[in-house]
Amino acid sequence: MQQIKKYIEENKQRFLEELFELLRFPSVSADPKYKDDVLKTADFVAAKLKEAGADQVEICETAGYPIVYGEKIIDPSLPTVLIYGHYDVQPADPLELWKTPPFEPTVRDGKIYARGACDDKGQFYMHVKAFELMMKTNTLACNVKFMIEGEEEVGSANLGIFVNANIERLKADVVLISDTSMISMENPSIETGLRGLAYMEVEVVGPNRDLHSGVYGGAVANPATILCKMIASLHDENNHITIPAFYDKVIELTADEKRALNSAPFDLEEYKTDLDIAAEWGEKGYSTLERTGTRPTLEVNGMWSGYIGEGAKTVLPSKANAKISMRLVPNQSSDEIAEIFTRHFKSIAPANVKVKVTAHHGGEPVVTPTDSTAYRAAEKAILDSFGKAPIPTRGGGSIPIVALFESALGIKSVLFGFGLDSDSLHSPNEKYDIYNYYKGIETLPLFHKYFAELSKG
Repeated sequence: MQQIKKYIEENKQRFLEELFELLRFPSVSADPKYKDDVLKTADFVAAKLKEAGADQVEICETAGYPIVYGEKIIDPSLPTVLIYGHYDVQPADPLELWKTPPFEPTVRDGKIYARGACDDKGQFYMHVKAFELMMKTNTLACNVKFMIEGEEEVGSANLGIFVNANIERLKADVVLISDTSMISMENPSIETGLRGLAYMEVEVVGPNRDLHSGVYGGAVANPATILCKMIASLHDENNHITIPAFYDKVIELTADEKRALNSAPFDLEEYKTDLDIAAEWGEKGYSTLERTGTRPTLEVNGMWSGYIGEGAKTVLPSKANAKISMRLVPNQSSDEIAEIFTRHFKSIAPANVKVKVTAHHGGEPVVTPTDSTAYRAAEKAILDSFGKAPIPTRGGGSIPIVALFESALGIKSVLFGFGLDSDSLHSPNEKYDIYNYYKGIETLPLFHKYFAELSKG
């Protein structure tokens, strides 16, 4: 441990400056205008992997953005860790809500504010620096492979193709992923499950053009009003999703599982204060921790219709649109949920409008084992680094490729994130604590050490 701390202390400023350089790339995969920046980010990641000591570093082309691959095989008889991360980021909109520019990292109160600071640049780059540390101190205990992609924020459409075409190349004993969070640095945790995702877009069309709201209002159905009513009907008075068959395959937690989940430290008043809300909201009969980790949800991610520019324009819009995401729990299938959503949404449309439903990306829910060698190695690493054992938790987010790795490569993942739920992922003023960044670099080499030791049996 002293050797690890010493190397970090000697290089901490450089580690921070390199992360800032990475964060300055506006690698927004969802917007084609950032294409050159996304490609430059891949080049940067590849260069840093080489500098850290990786071999066979390659920028692997796909039908979309490239995947950066690198490896260090020190002994084929030793276990191999496949490290996954993503260098693309969410759009920074709305820009006016950022206190400082989203692609100019700024430190306030020991926290780095920038788009991608936590999701996932700061977190995957911990692995690059931890790998460098192990290489420079001659303490690398496992073979390591890196696979850093550029399309996670748009559904990883080409990752499955790459994985299935490179099964031998990606052969490993475990996938290590830092794209999740901990309860807090005082209460370290490891996520043992993730929800799946079905992402939909809906369009409601009325008249063949925008109309004068005075001439036609009251005589022609307003698509914006109809869409709002349709969306509102998707939850009942208990905030239970009303789509037929939606819950058919959902398994309720046992009493013991509920007790274990709700024993995690959680302060509801602090939660409400942080979000500036007067009360929590959700499915009746479930706690906040149950709602965010073990129950399926349906949320509107965005809506638009008619005139939304400055000033006034009195129109009855021709159409209205919304983007809707559904988080799924074990046994639910993203394809099946997308199908029943489509069928239901069309069925509730009144005759005076036309409805189009488009399924975008999806992913399957996963539960990772807590009795595996890799999980025990992560436990021991956290115990050494934090001085206390981690609490197993369920994550509310989705990482669709976890299920892909299990089905294609036949290996489980360890979700070893160092972010916090309060880091404003996908929101303005995303942040990542400098302390968490260094703590990750300190803890990850211990995982490799213990994974190699425990794998010997």
